[in-house]
Amino acid sequence: MAKIYFSEEHEWISVEGGVGTVGITEFAQEQLGDVVFVELPEVGATIDKGDDVAVVESVKAASEVYSPVSGEVVEINEELADAPGLVNQHAEGDGWFYKVDLSDDSELDDLMTRAEYDAFVEGLE
Repeated sequence: MAKIYFSEEHEWISVEGGVGTVGITEFAQEQLGDVVFVELPEVGATIDKGDDVAVVESVKAASEVYSPVSGEVVEINEELADAPGLVNQHAEGDGWFYKVDLSDDSELDDLMTRAEYDAFVEGLE
């Protein structure tokens, strides 16, 4: 069973078998509005926790996506090139951005659970 974690920058990561699937949260996509373009990292890229690895453009703004963990990008969501709106429809599902082979599992300890993230978002509103 995958474990899901959240960052203060509004990214989520679902981890299973040492590989994390990363995207932006429902809250983030609501703030952005209609997503019109997504720029993803290269497969094979080595990324560090906190690196800006992707860009999401909406009708309102462009926003950086920061990696919640370090590792190697092993897959990207090719569907987003033709259907960036998937991020609005399924931000925490089919609208995922990339998969990363985690280099340091302990970095997950710095992230929030769903309950902690929901409380964090409530504090922002």
